Amino acid sequence: MLDRNINLNLYKVFYDVCKYGSFSKTAEFTYTTQSAISKSIKKLEEELETQLFYRNSNGIELTDKGRELFYYIEQAYANLLTAERNLLETENLERGTLNVGLPSHIATFFFFDKIIDFHSKYPNIEITLISGSTGQLLELIDKHKIDIIIDTAPINTNNMDLEVINLLTVNYGFVCNKKNYDKYKNIKSVKDLENVPLVLPTNGTTNRKKLDELFIKNNVKPKKIINIHTSEVILNAVNHDLGIGYLISDIVKNDDNYKIINVEEKLPTADIVFAYNKKYLTTAPIRFIKEYINFEIK
Repeated sequence: MLDRNINLNLYKVFYDVCKYGSFSKTAEFTYTTQSAISKSIKKLEEELETQLFYRNSNGIELTDKGRELFYYIEQAYANLLTAERNLLETENLERGTLNVGLPSHIATFFFFDKIIDFHSKYPNIEITLISGSTGQLLELIDKHKIDIIIDTAPINTNNMDLEVINLLTVNYGFVCNKKNYDKYKNIKSVKDLENVPLVLPTNGTTNRKKLDELFIKNNVKPKKIINIHTSEVILNAVNHDLGIGYLISDIVKNDDNYKIINVEEKLPTADIVFAYNKKYLTTAPIRFIKEYINFEIK
């Protein structure tokens, strides 16, 4: 069993070098010298009896053991930040942070009003909204850089210690601008979509895969497609009459500027869920979940 004092300063220097990517940048951002950084890394390598970095003409690169150490140091640093947040955040939320990861269309159309209300109620809480793919958001929550994820299912937690809770089910549909509805009002089936311009989610996304499966099942081969990643831009394309948009139809069902084009086939639905790790939640995100997602963390 190891019985010695751990020099936390050496691990802090190692963490900073990994974060900044070079000795020189670490020295610059930590207001020290490159020589001091180099000596600290050398001392840590001697204490651990292993090489942590390769030095080459392009700079430095972590060894396999270095990457392994960085994983644990990054987790430890994230735990320290969580502990600090827990101590700093007060029950009346006079200070604290809330970090939410969610795709832009979910933020814009389903949860932004809740964020606004939370900010109005707790104006001293620093709020950060981060958009990204599900994989990117999972990486951020694993590093404790966001508190919760709100996204469409499925969320593959990859054996992470996350709870995933269903919030609501939403419907996908075909949408056009109301002023252009006369051009599309005779569409009754997905087969009728073959020769009209379509604005669809990009290939590879879950909602596009489900739509493509529906097209294959009904032998539909669209001839005019524009692929767009976000629902906001799909709606913008619809407004410019670039075609019929395919997106979560709940977004526009109460908007008089749009018409939902009903087809006889059953279109896919999606579940919006939220994911969290109870161990790392602090007061502010717990309060947000309780008051605005209506879920009690036990």
